[in-house]
Parts: sequence; C-alpha cells; structure tokens
Amino acid sequence: MKTIKNILLGAALIGLCSCNMDFEPTTSYTDNTFWYGAKNAEGGLTACYLPLLSNTMFGDASVTLEECATPNAYCYSNSLNWSDIAKGSHTADGSVISGRWHNCYVGIGRCNTLLENIDKNQEFSADDIDKMKAQARFLRAFYYYLLAVYYNSAPLITSSPNLSQTYLPRTEHRKIVDFIVSELDAIAPILPTSYGKEGTGRPTKGAALTLKAKLLLFEASPLCNPNNNMERWKEAADAAKAVIDLGTYSLYPKYGELFTLKAEGCDESIFDLECISSPKGNGHSFDLVMRQYNGAAPLKDLVDAYLMKDGKKRAASAYKKSKGYKDMDPRFYATIVYPGATWMGEKVTANNTNKNFTNKQTGFIYRKYTVYTDKAPSKADKNLGQNCSPINIMLLRYADVLLMYAEAKNALGEMDATVWEQTVKAIRKRAGFTVAGALNYPSTPEAVTEALLYERRIEFAGEGTWYNDLRRLRLSETQMNNIDVQKFDGTVIERRTFNAARDYWWPVPTKQMENNPKLAPNNPNW
Repeated sequence: MKTIKNILLGAALIGLCSCNMDFEPTTSYTDNTFWYGAKNAEGGLTACYLPLLSNTMFGDASVTLEECATPNAYCYSNSLNWSDIAKGSHTADGSVISGRWHNCYVGIGRCNTLLENIDKNQEFSADDIDKMKAQARFLRAFYYYLLAVYYNSAPLITSSPNLSQTYLPRTEHRKIVDFIVSELDAIAPILPTSYGKEGTGRPTKGAALTLKAKLLLFEASPLCNPNNNMERWKEAADAAKAVIDLGTYSLYPKYGELFTLKAEGCDESIFDLECISSPKGNGHSFDLVMRQYNGAAPLKDLVDAYLMKDGKKRAASAYKKSKGYKDMDPRFYATIVYPGATWMGEKVTANNTNKNFTNKQTGFIYRKYTVYTDKAPSKADKNLGQNCSPINIMLLRYADVLLMYAEAKNALGEMDATVWEQTVKAIRKRAGFTVAGALNYPSTPEAVTEALLYERRIEFAGEGTWYNDLRRLRLSETQMNNIDVQKFDGTVIERRTFNAARDYWWPVPTKQMENNPKLAPNNPNW
C-alpha cells in the first residue's frame, strides 16, 4: 500500500497559533490540543515527508534532471536551471539551488515541531510514539544530509521554528556530519527492520544505516578528505558492511524489472519515494518528461561509456564488429531507448518521426521508472500527465551499498576476490553478464578502480547519482569541463565548463543571504 497520504497541513505545522488563556478550547486547535489525537499526529508525520515530493527535491522529474548536470544527459529547457549548472553558468538564484535549501528547512521545521509535541498525543502507545519520533529524526537527518552534501554547511536547528532562528550563522560541515551520524546511530535500534507491505516508504533500521554509509563515503572521498585519511574510508566500509550484515536486503533478480511497479517493495529497495497515479498529482513526471518532451535526454557520452557484453570496451572487444547497439552491457537495453529499439509499440526512428513519443533532443530516451515498454500503452498510460506517474523512486537501494563497500575496501587496499565476488560480480551477474571476462576479478588495482567507477555510472544511470559521484571524487573538473556534449550521431549540442575553484559546492541562495547576513561568507568564489 502507498503510505504517503495526501494530507497538507500547510502553515499549521510551522507555526500553530497559541492563546494566552488558562483553558483549552474544544472547537479549535492549539499547540497542545493539535497533537492529542492519532489522526492529527499521523498528519503531522506525513507532513514531514512531503518536502521530498517537491520538484527541487525528488518529485516531478528532479531525479533524472540531475543527470543533466553531468555528461550523462541534456535538458533543452534548462528546467530548474540544471542546464546552467551543467554549463557552469548557474547563479545563487537558480531554481533548484534556492528551492532545495528552502525545502530542506521546511522539512526540518516540520520534523522539529513533531519531535517537540508528539509526546502530547493521548491515543498512541509509548512505543508507537518512539517509532514516529525515529521516523522524524531520520527525515531530519536526510534533509541535513542534502544540505551538507550540496551546500557544505548550513545552520543546524533542532527546535521548532521561531523568530530567534532567523539570524543563525552556518554550522561548520563536520559538525553537521557528526550530528547526522549520531542521530542515525541513535534511531537505528528503534526503527524496525521492516514494516511489511503496509509500510513501504518509511525508514527502517537498514535505511538509517544506509544513509550513514552514504554520508561517510562522501566524507571519505577526495572532496572532503584531501589528505586521504584512511580512518574515514574504514568508517565508510564498516557502515556499508553493517547494512550487508543485517541480512535483510538482496539484489532483485531482473535489472530491467527493478524500475517497474512489479518490483515495488522488493528486497533491493531500502528507502523509496512513494508515488501514486492520481489526478491530484501524487506521483512523479518521468513518463511525461520522457515521452512528450525528451526533457532529460541521454547523451552520446553515456551511451559510448557502456562496455560490450564481454566486459571490454568496443575497440578491444570480441564484439567490436557488432553493428549499432548490439552486444552491449545488458543494462544498456534496460536503461536507454535508442534508434532501432522498440518502445511504446513503435520502432524508434533516428529522425523524430514516431507518433507516441519524441526523441528529438539527442535521439535517446531514458526507460527507467516509466510505465512504458515495447508494447503499445493503454490510453490512460499514454496520457499520463505531470506528477501522475505511479512507480516508486528508490532513494536508497542495496546495489549502492555493495558498491560503497567495494569502493571503501579498495581505497583501504583491502579489495580481494572475495569482496569482488560479493559486490561487483554479484551486480554484474544480476545485470545479465555471462562472459567470464566481465565477471572475473581484475588482474590489477587500476583495473579494479576503473571497474568500480564504471559500475557507479552505469548501474545508476538515469537515477541522479552521477553528479555527486563526480563531485565527491573531484572528477568534475576533468569530466565536466570544456566538453562538447553530443546527440546520437555526433552533432554537438553545447559546450560545458566547470570551475574547480567554485563549482564543487552550491552557493547559499541569494535570498537567504539577504535575509540573514550571518550566513556569510558564502562558499568560495561565490
């Protein structure tokens, strides 16, 4: 069952009215009485989740639009200013830059309000209240994770919204990281390992441990660890191993099916964004954006990055003479709609003449998280509109945990055939590789590192992770700077640049700096 409900509490959760009286009215809510009943308390918790559905967070098509800030994809419309970020021409007023900061603090404020008030509830058991608090603390940690990863530092606020918070300075990056880790450590024993099918979309013990591992890997990487402190890599490895050792998660057997309704709630999904197909727009917009606009279109650079099915680059592969898009990494066919493929009941043309969809931007389309297959869609599916796509989006999944563990062990010099078998080989076997050359443990450390980087890009292509991988590894200055991005046929679309002295961190939004001068100084060179 989809558990994210259509409950909008609006400003009531940010600043509930209070009356200077010694009695509590029975015909309206006060700070005290609002939280008495179960229904209101559940609504308050639901409100803590809702910022995740914002188009500057993970809703609409934001997940795949983030690909457009990398050599993976192109956004012709510059939606949310993602193309500006790709070209290095973004400003502190950009839609996603200002919107993400704002929505993180909307979520944080709601979580803090619940945490300060939920003990007033008179209908839930103490155990239920503890679990609701743990959910709110997870979400607050998630919002602070986003602030730390994109903006480096931000004010750390743990009390419900009030005017005294207006002029707080930014809290240094490592203090925010330490807070997130301590919160996740504290709530992991409280959260259940599973809610069953009725509770998908809520954080579990595994979700808390996975978010911790994801943050610690970011902190261990060159962007935040320029001196390559090995202790940070060990912390990341240990955190990922803790998730593995839960024994709760496993890889879904069919890679292409993983991003469909059939796989929702599977053992690979650790924490997902709940989506519902309804006229009220409680879903995402992948179907509309891919079908009607080609608005986040895969680039030739991504397609050319795919290995052949023997695990080798085309020039060195036994399949180098294969024509067109034949004999490639099996994940290519589950991720990319290409000229000559069949999609939505039509053979995909190279000149944008299909009736059911357009591929005019680059010639390619992302398949993931769309309801469309090779077959012609129903009339209802063919006309899915904005925020009406129903497939849950996995924000944390088990394949990521395996690759985080492999990367950390490799950085520690502890990668071996056993770790490879447990991580990269398992992922490639699930993908559909059968040739030994694609599965065997590489013979050199350099080949292992190259394979890990390849897996991070290809396994998660279209899922919005590559931008932060390039940033944390400090590869943006080479892979995103002075490059010409191309359509399927090599036609150049635009040139992109990346300023290494400025662009690794987003700026604090202009409006926030104007409202609160104590947020200064902004990030370097902004």
